[in-house]
Amino acid sequence: MNPTPTVIATVDIGTNSTRLLVCSVDSSASERPVLADLERHSIVTRLGDGVDSSGRLAPEATQRVLDVLDGYMKIIQLYPVAAMGGVLTSAGRDAADGLEFSERITAETGIPVRLIGGDEEAQLSFAGATSEVPRDGRRLLVCDVGGGSTELITGQVGELDFHVSLPAGVVRQSERHLKSDPPTTEELEAAAIEVRELLQAQVPDSVRGSVDACIAVAGTATTLSAIDQSLEPYDPARVHGSTVTLERSRELLGRIASLPLAERVNVDGLHPDRAPTAVAGAVILCEVLEAFGLNRFEASEHDILRGVALMLAASSD
Repeated sequence: MNPTPTVIATVDIGTNSTRLLVCSVDSSASERPVLADLERHSIVTRLGDGVDSSGRLAPEATQRVLDVLDGYMKIIQLYPVAAMGGVLTSAGRDAADGLEFSERITAETGIPVRLIGGDEEAQLSFAGATSEVPRDGRRLLVCDVGGGSTELITGQVGELDFHVSLPAGVVRQSERHLKSDPPTTEELEAAAIEVRELLQAQVPDSVRGSVDACIAVAGTATTLSAIDQSLEPYDPARVHGSTVTLERSRELLGRIASLPLAERVNVDGLHPDRAPTAVAGAVILCEVLEAFGLNRFEASEHDILRGVALMLAASSD
């Protein structure tokens, strides 16, 4: 008789959104664990609001996160969860009170949350994104455009060989550069130039020229795919594994960047909560593809949440 799959609950507290994954993990059937989503939720909480300028987390932003996590805990309690845990990423690292906030989350919500560094974030993101990718020898770029940073990880499945955390994300770039509504051509170019310069300075030519394909995770990639397909409502099954070319990504960027926020929120496939930062995200992803000489990305629903779930499952065996 096969053992009962383990139920794992994970949360990811990012600069822009707070997300939940409840999944079952079956480690008995193959060389790699099989995960099946039971619940997946994402709510824009903008924890990183103002962190770039103040260096601290805003009380109203931390309260938004705590309120969402209280709701997530009610969902978690509906399942026979064997292990749960979460991670606090870029905004927590950038804020002087990030560690204090992670401890407060654990104390007030009952969800064990750790503030993690860029190295661990890269490892978890790569593990999650490649958890069901064939071991076919391709060198992959996993691109995770977040709110405060963009994680770039390269390697073959199971074998990460380079990573960097760029200090450029959708909230950070929006606050720094995209101040007009809609943003001006000059503002868009300033945002792109900063990302371009970061890529040139922090990713060696040998790395940028050695990857075969890009798997892009998180809200920017899935949103561009959803807009490309005019998905209303959002359908993760149609987004996961879909591809969007660089040329099409630039077209979509031009389209949403030309619209004031009041009109952008009505674009099919673009969740209204992501509309304020979607332009910055598209700028970043396009610059990453250009820098690595890639003409398309594959959107993936498998990301750091899945990586944390795999880690928790392994530690609970």
